[in-house]
Amino acid sequence: MGSQQTPPANITIIKRKKVVKGEGHHGGAWKVAYADFVTAMMAFFLLMWLLNATTEDQRKGIADYFSPTVPISRISGGGSDGLNGSSIMTEDNYARMGTGASRDQTVANPYERNPDDKPITEPVREKNSDQEAEQAITDQLESLKESLENDGRQLSDHLLIKMSAEGIVLEITDSENAPLFPVGRSDPSNLLTEMLGLVATTFQSFENDIKIVGHTDSLSYRDGASYDNWNLSADRANAARKLLIADGMDAHRILEVSGKADTDPLVKDSPDAAQNRRISITILTH
Repeated sequence: MGSQQTPPANITIIKRKKVVKGEGHHGGAWKVAYADFVTAMMAFFLLMWLLNATTEDQRKGIADYFSPTVPISRISGGGSDGLNGSSIMTEDNYARMGTGASRDQTVANPYERNPDDKPITEPVREKNSDQEAEQAITDQLESLKESLENDGRQLSDHLLIKMSAEGIVLEITDSENAPLFPVGRSDPSNLLTEMLGLVATTFQSFENDIKIVGHTDSLSYRDGASYDNWNLSADRANAARKLLIADGMDAHRILEVSGKADTDPLVKDSPDAAQNRRISITILTH
């Protein structure tokens, strides 16, 4: 028998593990890219549809919603009812919702209501109708002034018409040659009595309320006098009120009678000028 060889005691056995890698099309990365592509295409076609289906104002509203070019408002630029919503750029829509805008009345309430909460037939006056009424009053006062220009006493020089925040102001001014009141007194002269009679007749052509304010110049009473320009201006305004009522004006239309002494001069550079002694009648239009 031949001799058998004994295998070595320390034998290293190496096992190779085969790793099978999937092909590229078996992974999920392509799905993410495809989803991004589909989303981009959907956004593109949605944009094309919006450009074709909306108006210019609606597109401005949508653009301002995402990138505001005006101060942010609590009303969204895209509107509360989809594509037919209001634009932040549209003042008409603000007025319709009763928020913002510069109108005096909202479109949602075109009628006034009486105490019984029943709608009446006449709509709320628009701003243009107020302006027309104001212009009509101004024209009547201008006509009064023109009618006095032919008077030899130059009565038209005593009238001045101007505008204020409250309405139309008719100034009846004094002069050195033809005073409205005696110096330091509140008794009306014949000139003022005649002029206020003409004014009262003109005032009967409209129904606006009025305010009467008396003014004096800067000349004051002697030191220590208890009666001053404040008393004098108020008394002269009240004298004018009495004359207007005597000539037929409704007393309820006179809302205020006051005196301002010399605090509101008409000729500011000359506080003692005769024109500063005057009666101001404001026809309230606002």
